[in-house]
Amino acid sequence: MFWDNHNSWEDAEVAWDRGAREAEKKQPIKKLKTLPTIPGVTPETAKGLKWKSLKYMVAHDTKRAILRHFLKHPFRYGFRFLRSFIKKKSYKRDGDFFLYGIPSIEAFEKKLKKSLLVVGFSYCQKPFECPSGRFTDQCIRAPDHPVCRQCPIGKVLHSLPEERVKPLLIPTVHYIGERIFEVVHAHPKQEVIFLITACEMTLKMFGDYGNMVGVKGIGVRLDGRICNTMRAFELSERGIKPGLTLFTPETEERVLEIVRKLRNL
Repeated sequence: MFWDNHNSWEDAEVAWDRGAREAEKKQPIKKLKTLPTIPGVTPETAKGLKWKSLKYMVAHDTKRAILRHFLKHPFRYGFRFLRSFIKKKSYKRDGDFFLYGIPSIEAFEKKLKKSLLVVGFSYCQKPFECPSGRFTDQCIRAPDHPVCRQCPIGKVLHSLPEERVKPLLIPTVHYIGERIFEVVHAHPKQEVIFLITACEMTLKMFGDYGNMVGVKGIGVRLDGRICNTMRAFELSERGIKPGLTLFTPETEERVLEIVRKLRNL
């Protein structure tokens, strides 16, 4: 990883950002010049959102992958899901960070030393010019590729340590649900936590499922051309996403600060 080739976090970040500026001069990528003022979830969509999310998860589990994992521990998962589902919210909020099963960022950071961390990025955060394609779980993350060098996903991936971390690129909610189940079942004696980016609507819709599996973590709210209706969300789940989502500078800095603390453990 890029960060491993430098003596300090500061040296690595300066070198990465310098390379990103040079890459932008050679091959600029499409960016949002200004953030659009798009509400997180429309009032109509917000009505019965938990039931809409349950209907969507069941109806679109075409391979029955989520159901198969659920049936490994149906009483445990069923009880956890109902306990979360009947609550008004499945999360606590700290700015652009949605907290699931944890009271604070500090509590999450205390778990980093002994837990397995799943770090996931929504595909709609990928640049339009992504060499791996947008609607896919693939990512070449090559620091010498001009697009990867300008991509905030690439920066975070290269700053992560290799131990106790599982990075994922997320094309659909069923994909990340299945991967989380697989990680939890593969590491029954180790706590699994997560740091995953998504639009606000997705974070509100699917928090109950993380609570069901028993994983705790942070959902990082993306800005930009987010989904805020069921129609937009369903199209996005099929790879129809003409807009670009992104970290705000402040949120990106908060994510990198967590990664920095993880590297220093």
